[in-house]
Formats: sequence, C-alpha cells, structure tokens
Amino acid sequence: MTSDEILEVADDFAQDAHLFAEMLRGSGSVRRVRLPPRGLPCYLVTGFAEARALLADPRLLKNSVGIRELFEAKLPPEARMTAFGADLSQHMLNSDPPDHTRLRKLVNKAFTARTVARLRPRVEEITAQLLDALAGRERVDLVASFAAPLPITVICELLGVREEDRTEFSGWSKTLLSAAARPEEMQAAAGSMFAYLTGLIAQKRAEPAEDLLSDLVHASDDGDSLSEPELVSMAFLLLVAGHETTVNLIANGVLALLREPEQLARLRAEPELLPGAVEEFLRFDGPIHLATLRFTAEPVEVGGTTIPEGEFVLVSLLGANRDAERYPEPDKLDITRAAGGHLAFGHGIHYCVGAPLARLEAEIALGGLLERFPDIALDAKPDELVYRPSSLVHGLETLPVRL
Repeated sequence: MTSDEILEVADDFAQDAHLFAEMLRGSGSVRRVRLPPRGLPCYLVTGFAEARALLADPRLLKNSVGIRELFEAKLPPEARMTAFGADLSQHMLNSDPPDHTRLRKLVNKAFTARTVARLRPRVEEITAQLLDALAGRERVDLVASFAAPLPITVICELLGVREEDRTEFSGWSKTLLSAAARPEEMQAAAGSMFAYLTGLIAQKRAEPAEDLLSDLVHASDDGDSLSEPELVSMAFLLLVAGHETTVNLIANGVLALLREPEQLARLRAEPELLPGAVEEFLRFDGPIHLATLRFTAEPVEVGGTTIPEGEFVLVSLLGANRDAERYPEPDKLDITRAAGGHLAFGHGIHYCVGAPLARLEAEIALGGLLERFPDIALDAKPDELVYRPSSLVHGLETLPVRL
C-alpha cells in the first residue's frame, strides 16, 4: 500500500495501539486513513518531528464550528457528530486564537502552579486511604480500586463536585469517551452531564466556595469573564481531562513496571528516580492515543506529504513517542532515560493545562503503591488485558493484580 492510498482501519485498532502506529510508520509518518466507528477520513501522523510540528502549526485549527461543518461535508447524516457537541464544546481545547488565548488566560487565573502545589498533602492523604483499603486483599482490579478513584477524588474536590455525585459523573465521562457507545447512550450521558454542570455552576455563583469552579465562575480579566456556555464547557473539560488522563497514566505505568521486573526492582531500590520514571511512563505508554481533532485551514506540507485544505488531521501521541528517530530503542522501558520533550501532554498552545497535577498524582500514587505492596504482581496474561474502545484515551478496562 502506498502512502497516498486510504487505509480502512479495523474497529479494534485501539487494542494494540503501538503495533498500529508502528505499522503506519512503516509506509510513512503521515498516512491517509478512515477511522471507526464513523468512517472518519483523515490524515494520521505517527512521526515525532511531524507530530510536534503540527501540534504547534497555526494552519491547523480546532474550533468546533469548523469541525462540525467538515463533519457535515465529509460524512453521511447517520455518522455525523451528535447534537450534544454544541452544548459541551465551547472550551479552550476546541478553540483557536484569539478565543483560545482569552479562555486560557481566564482559566490560568484559577488553575495556578500554587494551586497544584498546595494539593500535595491532600493527594498523599487520599492515596494512603486507598492503599489502606487494599490492605489484606489478595487480588484486586487496580483500575477500579486505586488508579481511578484517586484522580477522580482530587479533581472533584478541586472543582467542588459533591462526593455523592462522583460515581455517576465518572460513568457519564466513560460513555462520552467510548467509541463503542451508541448515539442514544452518548446523548443521554451528555444531557445528564450538561444539566448537572449547569446546576453546579448556578450553586457556585450563588454560594462561592474555596474551589476551582467557584474561582472560574468569578474569574475576570480586564472586565472579561466566562459566559455561561463557556463555563459549562470548561467545567466539562477540566473534570473529564482532569481525571481520565491520570487514571490511565497510573494504570499504564504500573503495568509497564510489572512487565519489566528489573525496572521495577531498580525503582524500588532508588525511589529518587520516580520523577524521571513518570516521564518515561508518559513516553512509553501514555494516557492519550490520538490528540483531539484538527483541520487544515490551508494546504500543509509535512513528512513529504501535502495535506490539502479542509482535511481532518489526527496526531498519534503514542506513535510519536515511540519514534526511533527521536528515542533510541523506543519499545524498551528505561526509567533512567532522558524522556523529556515527549508529546504525551501535547505541544504548543494546547499543551495540557493539568500536566503538573497529573505528574504530581502519578508520582505520589506510584511511589505509595510500590512502597506499600512490595510483592505486587500481574494477575492476568497479556492477551487477557483489554483496552478501552476509544481513539482518544489509551487505558485499560481493568488491571488485575495480586498484592
């Protein structure tokens, strides 16, 4: 197959995302593909240099209006985006300058480095409580019992979501990110999410508390503030991105170590390596598969391929981070590797605003888990592990371990 032919991608491509990216790179770092479940035609980028360049290229746009128009032009009605997109899409990840500049500036006023730093004691406390609950159990699903509840608790506390609402919220999030969900399921989840967030914002406006959502409601910059649709969309983005990424970072990192006993033993012996090890986990098996959708505002030449104007572009963060041109022996886990510069959190103006929090949570979670359970081991064969059916998030459905 030549690089200009369109590749029909199998429904289960997310089950071996690294092999999929390696296969694509074999015929070029930029490939035309048609992705399930809608049959989306796009250019998929797997090379590191090409990915990094495109993530910061102003000729690639992300605004939700342009994306919806392209969906209507390229897909039949039954395969287009569902109506919920408009209700929850007016956030900075789906915007371009100058709108993105304005939105990110307002969010940064509430989501500061100092906010993240002061969370450390609480993250340590939540981690200890979860590990205490695991003590005495022989076998557990580490996703459900540890990797998921930690970041969900942290981001919900940070934004001011009630404890009794968190399980339901997590379910809505999982449905909205699943490629296997039926349109009516996604519509119902989006409607519930929208209604809940609208009510929560009204509560924070009437009775501000010491939480991030209250700060966002009342944030302003030279008299500017977030509109009601922007507030709902931004709360949705921060809540979903604020826990989905870290759930997968923790679980994928644990799995990588359990598959490499020598690396696990060294990290236990030298816990000071943990911050660098987290960067290697992000590079080696990051939490995001394909970065969110972009489209070309004009022809763009990259990797020897000219992408015409008005085409969808998807960047494989997993593929880029295992490009041998950037990282020697990319399929080898090496916790001492200088993994800095990876693209797990993106690059350019859309670089993940929550990256410092994800790193903090992963470092505390992994350090606490390895210290508390020195004999932890994988309780499943590799071919028994199932990844979530999503082109966006790269994470396990379950991670069975013996403690």
